[in-house]
Amino acid sequence: MVPESLTERPKGIAHPGVLDAFAYDSRRDTLVLAMYENRRWTGEESHLFQLQEKLNAYASFILDGEMVETAPQFRDKPVEIQIRTVHEPDEIALRLIAQAREQLGLQQITLDVVLVGDEEMGDPQAGGSGGSCGCGAGGCCNN
Repeated sequence: MVPESLTERPKGIAHPGVLDAFAYDSRRDTLVLAMYENRRWTGEESHLFQLQEKLNAYASFILDGEMVETAPQFRDKPVEIQIRTVHEPDEIALRLIAQAREQLGLQQITLDVVLVGDEEMGDPQAGGSGGSCGCGAGGCCNN
């Protein structure tokens, strides 16, 4: 998974082999890897599978050393994965996100869900029009 120009390829949870966005947040001294979702969360099994596959691909990119090979200047920086979504995740998605947050946390990787407007889907440093979502299920959001 190599970061490319965001305009040259498809992006989003439906494309697990693509790193949607890769940015350095200098205010927090954190590397942010963002994935995007503009579809409504309906608990559909294929949608949840795509999310799981995308999260696995991002974790692999970080943990297998490919991230450091791609951007060695960010070695030893904290890493956050953001699910930047137009719609708040449903209860089923929130449970999956909570499980993923717990597992990623064991590797010192933060997972956050950020509600954004359509216009902010390409900018992981934008705060999002709605900020973090008001998720339940163990509090999926922590911005």
